[in-house]
Amino acid sequence: MGLLTEVQKRIPDRWFFRRLLPATVFVMIAVICCGRLGQSHWADLNLARNSLASTLRFSGPAASDTIASLVLLAVAVAVLAFTVPLVAGAISTLASGAWPWWLVPLGDRLRAARQRRWKEPARIGEAAVAARDKGHKFLAARLDARRATMPATKPEQFTWCGDRFAATRRRVREQAGLEITTAWTTLLLVLPDAPRATLTDTRDSYDAACEAIVWSIAVALLGAWWWPALPVGLVLATVAWRWLRHAVTTFCATVEVIAIQHATDLKTAAH
Repeated sequence: MGLLTEVQKRIPDRWFFRRLLPATVFVMIAVICCGRLGQSHWADLNLARNSLASTLRFSGPAASDTIASLVLLAVAVAVLAFTVPLVAGAISTLASGAWPWWLVPLGDRLRAARQRRWKEPARIGEAAVAARDKGHKFLAARLDARRATMPATKPEQFTWCGDRFAATRRRVREQAGLEITTAWTTLLLVLPDAPRATLTDTRDSYDAACEAIVWSIAVALLGAWWWPALPVGLVLATVAWRWLRHAVTTFCATVEVIAIQHATDLKTAAH
């Protein structure tokens, strides 16, 4: 018990709730639902309960096999917990638009498609007013929602997040004279505690959203063996994508305000 208590003290909450706990749930779903239930018995709760009980049984002649199975499950959980941040890093790279060279042709196609879909927000607003005047309330509401999320300028990057990051870098460069990509570490070191903590929290929320996308994809893939995992994964992916966009918006706004304020303070102190 003392060892478990010490381990609990040393494990950060974000590691437990973002990686260890989801990895445990994922492995249990993969073993019980995909391995035991499958597609033919997808809703057999009795079979799932019996399978879980047999997995956790330590007494009897099969105790050694049970312990070995639990050790293997623990290894799988640990591997997942360490792998997810790595895959989330790849998701972050794709979301930010910094694609590797061998994916640039695909990125060019996505950018061209985004540019074809783009319309000026004012034009969309006019279409919404016209639709409302004709009595098409649902169409007007959809156009209003699209106008609210449509960027003011034509897309230039491969992704929506990439446009947000590029616009933030440009504004920080113009107003603060900083290249935020290279000055990020220096900025964290010289900032006071409060703005540094805010920057760290917003970046952590962005990283958590990328990890949520990884988990949603992993859950959806389990649908090949247990079909309820597919709709659950799709719902998680939708929520994670909205979370990512919100996290990117908050992160960019925070970086812009703090970087510009920091540059202003330096100029004031120099004078």
